[in-house]
Amino acid sequence: MFGAMARHIHPSITNGKQSNIVNLRPIMSIVKPTGKHTAAAPSMHVALGLNTFRAVTRASGYVKYFTTLPEPQEPTINTASIPGPKSLELKKKLNTMQLADMVNFFVDYESSTGNYLCDVDGNVMLDVYMQISSIPLGYNHPRLLNIFNNDTNVKALINRPALGFFPGKDWPVRLENILKQIAPKGLNNMTTMMCGSCANENAYKNIFIAYMRKKRGEEGNFTDEEMKSCMVNMPPGAPNLSLLSFHGSFHGRTMGALATTHSKYIHKIDFPSLDWPVAAFPNYKYPLEENERDNKAEDEKCLAQVEELIETYSKKDRPVAGIVVEPIQSEGGDNHASPEFFQQLQYISKKYDISLLIDEVQTGGGCTGKFWCYEHFNLPSPPEIVTFSKKLQLGGYFHTSEYRPRETLRIFNTWMGDPAKILLLEEIINVIKEDQLLDQVQQSGKVLKTGLLQLEKEYPHLVNSTRGRGTFLAIDFETPELRDTVIAQLRKWGVHAGGCGKQSLRFRPALTFREKHANIVLDRLRRVLYET
Repeated sequence: MFGAMARHIHPSITNGKQSNIVNLRPIMSIVKPTGKHTAAAPSMHVALGLNTFRAVTRASGYVKYFTTLPEPQEPTINTASIPGPKSLELKKKLNTMQLADMVNFFVDYESSTGNYLCDVDGNVMLDVYMQISSIPLGYNHPRLLNIFNNDTNVKALINRPALGFFPGKDWPVRLENILKQIAPKGLNNMTTMMCGSCANENAYKNIFIAYMRKKRGEEGNFTDEEMKSCMVNMPPGAPNLSLLSFHGSFHGRTMGALATTHSKYIHKIDFPSLDWPVAAFPNYKYPLEENERDNKAEDEKCLAQVEELIETYSKKDRPVAGIVVEPIQSEGGDNHASPEFFQQLQYISKKYDISLLIDEVQTGGGCTGKFWCYEHFNLPSPPEIVTFSKKLQLGGYFHTSEYRPRETLRIFNTWMGDPAKILLLEEIINVIKEDQLLDQVQQSGKVLKTGLLQLEKEYPHLVNSTRGRGTFLAIDFETPELRDTVIAQLRKWGVHAGGCGKQSLRFRPALTFREKHANIVLDRLRRVLYET
């Protein structure tokens, strides 16, 4: 079943010495199904022998500098079902040590390449989920593999500093480079963290610090009563402030972030939380162009509720210090709102002199065709805080200087980010610019979205509500059960996608996802819908 591999060795000069470079040329073979598709005989490229590949690459003196496989022409499925037997065995073992029920399958990351993920059973799938939107350039990108071939960078990896106390000599320059290249316009300060949850958690503190500083006055000091009462979690030191969030939102699972998360009950049940206001997020009808009047009314209803809640919580002595919102509600179901909605939301925040935080943890990094999704909204001024993580490799947030604490140790932890991840982020930004990947996202997204809209016409009883920007797309199914069935069947056809919300399928490919990949996805999805 495995294709043959030709090994072509030729001389090369490396560090002044002659060495061998392996040129891998997998010979593709195609299995053609007859009649209606069955899981055992899809029309797919047969996988390159992984053991053969590893044996050859181990023999190469060059492999430590470049270890990525060329992308296959199309997916390959070797097992009758996914997860396959090796994944099931590993899952059984993992379950003896921790709860592993959510594990879909185990991945062979060494053999995954580009837009293709390889599992431990040798199944090679076109990945349009990319570790929940966290892999920006696909698997084993050669530019990223080269990062830690540099002795200086390796030392940054193994000598991980407590950045708040002992940053490396190059840390200010590296942050300055990041700020210059990707910082949202007007946000000239950057706080690094480890993940999306802790980015939001600490950004919320910045909001409260700024709010209380305004209340005390710029030169106001903490009172003795405040300093004592905060130690027992009581006002005035622990003030009764709140943040306004939206139904369907997801901002993380730490305690503060969880208070603003409202996508699934399983995330929240049994955990004490805070009495903070929750407003309705627009629930649009699709196609948008046929439902403009209803969707505009939906915007107005939700915005009116935002103002009503701000006023209500002020009267109950729990004033709203800020509004927290995703530009696209991702985990909650890929729920969108119009630029006009976000413009008015910012207007409300200015009206009540409170902060606007835009959570770009999943949408940031270019997947919507712009580096920051909120740039699509043409806001009159930047939001006060923009949080990030996932594709940017570490967590953190950009903010204005007004949101910088005056006192030390208020926003702090041991790591305060990770210099090794900044090294990766710098190179990711370089590749995005050099390869014009934001343009690529728009082109590939257009192909994928056009195809999804066509599938709506072909199967209106199954799918609807195609929506999204760039390749950050989603479709809805008639029932949650149908959505789950389609995701499972897509894997059998070699496409790895993910769900969100109640009955949505979301697409989260890498920025290197091209038109040819979009066509493969559409072809396999069409076959699955045909058989459903």
